[in-house]
Amino acid sequence: MAEDNRKVLRVRGAEARDFLQGLVTNDVARLDHGAVYAALLTPQGKYLADFFLIPDGADVLIDADAEQAAALKQRLMMYKLRSPVEIEDTDITVSRGLGDAPEGAFADPRHASMGWRGYAGQPGEAVDWDALRVAACVPQTGVELTPDTFILEVGFERLNGVDHRKGCYVGQEVTARMKHKTELRKGLARVAVDGSAPVGTEILSGEKVAGTLLTQADGHALAYLRFDRAGVDMSAGAAKVHWDG
Repeated sequence: MAEDNRKVLRVRGAEARDFLQGLVTNDVARLDHGAVYAALLTPQGKYLADFFLIPDGADVLIDADAEQAAALKQRLMMYKLRSPVEIEDTDITVSRGLGDAPEGAFADPRHASMGWRGYAGQPGEAVDWDALRVAACVPQTGVELTPDTFILEVGFERLNGVDHRKGCYVGQEVTARMKHKTELRKGLARVAVDGSAPVGTEILSGEKVAGTLLTQADGHALAYLRFDRAGVDMSAGAAKVHWDG
């Protein structure tokens, strides 16, 4: 079972890893040990796209959200300049499953509960991935991850998606400043929900807006919260929201 919402790009050439190293949030050298989760940011440190880097000989595959792939390819081409690499579309499909990764597949680097990802036609499994994401507080492209996102606010450190020691990349200065000089006042959290509300519903603590309700599953949800306003008893539309801090 292929994931229809994914598109795989190929960065071809002997300098593919060096090219990506100066752009993405994670250390491309980790490809020696498996799949790498990373993001591409704006120079102002905001989210543009997240993806998995997959080793394929001297080449690197980029497993990206299908709706972001064309813009991601265009942005990479902008940075390419005279780098001796090629950035190509592929027909490679992505399959996913739980348990030990089959031969040729890669463990999802974000969280052990997120299973494996395959690129060689491995049979996938029908799984409630949203429920697993909520349980592990893993954000989703286009839902919890938007053009207004700062990656440290949505847990990229916990999800093995950023390396603060790798050196420069696009948006690194802002990300480093957030890491070392500020305390996060807003961010993604897992909350309990009694009832349901549309994704994007404001969460109220008393009369103050305390955040936004996002993906919901099995009585819990991901929420983007203002930590100074969030409390034990909140509401989102007709739903009751509980955050224990």
